[in-house]
Amino acid sequence: MNLFEPLQKPTLLLDESQARKNIQHMAAKAREQHIRFRPHFKTHQSAAIGEWFREEGVTAITVSSVDMAAYFAANGWDDILIAFPVNWREIFAINALAEQVHLGLLVESPESAAFLRDHLTAPVDIWIKIDVGNKRTGLSWDDPQPVQELLEEIRKAALLRPRGLLTHAGHTYHPDSPEQVCEIYEESVNRMNAVRNQLRTEGLRLEVSVGDTPGCSKCAHLGEVDEIRPGNFVFYDAQQLVVGTCTAQEIAVALACPVVAKHPERREVVIYGGAIHLSKDLFEWNGNTAYGLVSLPRGNGWGSPLDGAIVSRLSQEHGIVILSETDFDRVQIGDMVCILPAHSCLTLQAMREYLTLEGKVIPTMLL
Repeated sequence: MNLFEPLQKPTLLLDESQARKNIQHMAAKAREQHIRFRPHFKTHQSAAIGEWFREEGVTAITVSSVDMAAYFAANGWDDILIAFPVNWREIFAINALAEQVHLGLLVESPESAAFLRDHLTAPVDIWIKIDVGNKRTGLSWDDPQPVQELLEEIRKAALLRPRGLLTHAGHTYHPDSPEQVCEIYEESVNRMNAVRNQLRTEGLRLEVSVGDTPGCSKCAHLGEVDEIRPGNFVFYDAQQLVVGTCTAQEIAVALACPVVAKHPERREVVIYGGAIHLSKDLFEWNGNTAYGLVSLPRGNGWGSPLDGAIVSRLSQEHGIVILSETDFDRVQIGDMVCILPAHSCLTLQAMREYLTLEGKVIPTMLL
């Protein structure tokens, strides 16, 4: 049966075969360089997909919330790092997890370290967040004093085990070329090791953990790091395609959307697929702002992105697609189109489950 025939509304399609290839490639890369592979599960948020990683030898994972940690702990994962600054208000849930699994927490202030010292009931690994240039969170890599002061606070507590330095070089998502991605990645690793080497002179031996998909995907040598934590690579998306992190064929998810209207005077197609399905993440494509790229169904999957075709605007339920004249004539009301989303992580957050190309529904923790 044709996969698209019964679809009535926006549906997140998953190419399981390609996702498994993406996992296999990243796992092999880490293994060959003797680096721990601790993938970020916030991209897929699915126990079933987690098993695909386990098949590749993965035993340690990253998550972005306490709830996500609890979900994967309940599904058999027992080495879990919550790569988000510790939230004091969830201390009871944190303690419950720490008593069940080998738990890692992210800290960037002496206040949080002191809070954990006074409230934890079981031991945890502590990772210190370092800012290597992304300017989101973390202690600056070029000022060692705050890092040293934080470590002093951590070492006062018997249940806090100082494990390492952690960063997410999110600024690798914005360069114009893979070469620039690798320049930023290498610079980030060097900055992390500058912090580590400074602390090593004082007798402290800490690990280095890095995690951006562009750097981990495109750079042949991952450098002097102990673990990598990429997440988006399992599916990739249009943002990664623009950066040059992946090819269109490596993108493993697409949002199938019904065509509900056409406007020849503007050469625009209206799809049932808006901000509540795709999110409002965007990127630049050939000088235009886009929320997704457009492809057409091909068999029980989708083809390459159409030349010049983008999702140009979103409202709550509506998506506005611009097509070339030839493609505009090919697409009819009632057809389905496949949108390669700007950001696969947020698209999954909106859609909550997958339909594989073989017609199998894969649930997530979001249901």
